[in-house]
Amino acid sequence: MTEKKYNIAIAGATGLVGETMLSILEQINFPFKKVYVLASSRSSGKTISFKGDDLIVQELETFNFDKVDIGLFSPGASVSAVHAPRAVDAGCIVIDNTSQFRYDDDVPLVVTEVNPHVISGYKKKGIIANPNCSTIQMLVALKPIYDAVGIERINVCTYQAVSGTGKEAIDELANQSINIMNAKDIESSVYSKQIAFNVIPHIDEFQSNKYTKEEMKMVWETKKIFEDDSILVNPTAVRVPVFYGHSEAIHIETKEKIGAESAKELLKKMPGVTVIDEQKDGGYPTAVTEAAGENPVFVGRIREDISHPRGLNMWVVSDNVRKGAALNSIQIADILVKNYI
Repeated sequence: MTEKKYNIAIAGATGLVGETMLSILEQINFPFKKVYVLASSRSSGKTISFKGDDLIVQELETFNFDKVDIGLFSPGASVSAVHAPRAVDAGCIVIDNTSQFRYDDDVPLVVTEVNPHVISGYKKKGIIANPNCSTIQMLVALKPIYDAVGIERINVCTYQAVSGTGKEAIDELANQSINIMNAKDIESSVYSKQIAFNVIPHIDEFQSNKYTKEEMKMVWETKKIFEDDSILVNPTAVRVPVFYGHSEAIHIETKEKIGAESAKELLKKMPGVTVIDEQKDGGYPTAVTEAAGENPVFVGRIREDISHPRGLNMWVVSDNVRKGAALNSIQIADILVKNYI
């Protein structure tokens, strides 16, 4: 029997996530027939190398989706708001990486290792949402513990790479670093404060409760993905001078007691997780040395919380552009074509 193949469109193909999606599609055995690369009018007509061919960037604004089976969207929330429904109307199933549809009850919000069963709900609106990068890596790490003993509360501090903001932020960090090392003046345009050699406790817009939207995304998305409105989440999101790879210090309070060694064994068996947990110099993962450019979520520093009888601490790192966006989207597409269409 001949394997069915699908036409794929990548909206936002010239951005960091779109480029990574193309890179992953080159590396894996996904049943695509043709790939269309879409972007704004500024990039229209440019070429992108893919599997030995030059793909011509087409303008998203005018693209006809009636020849596309699956759309991988990462063009920004306001753009997805306009063009994702347009693609669905043409018969395309959209996997959207922006925040536009995540909190719609009729749109599945999926981390493939955590809740792949909800992909079946795509038929309601023709859209599947990819969660925020910081939520994805946290829930991949917490899923086996949640299933085993339950989780009452999550207290998390994120240390997020500048690639989460985009190419301009990467350039800003690089240029500021060069200028500082050469005793030159620096400019800050992407971030409100200098990012080089600094940390900024502010990601996205402040909300009425004094948390930022990035922090509240982790609250909303955790409840939806775990299908548990009772779980408590207390996040602080921080931008750090790292190019690729988010890090998270996670502290949880479980419903039943679980020891660090038992948690470690559960994590070792969890798909998508790599445990590096030794009590010695370098016996833990970091964003730069392990996560950047890699697929897994890395977990280390697993230990019982000395301040709480059912507390557990861990350190979690992952490539925010890869697993936190592009890879999870393609993994959703892979499950979709194998099980649901």
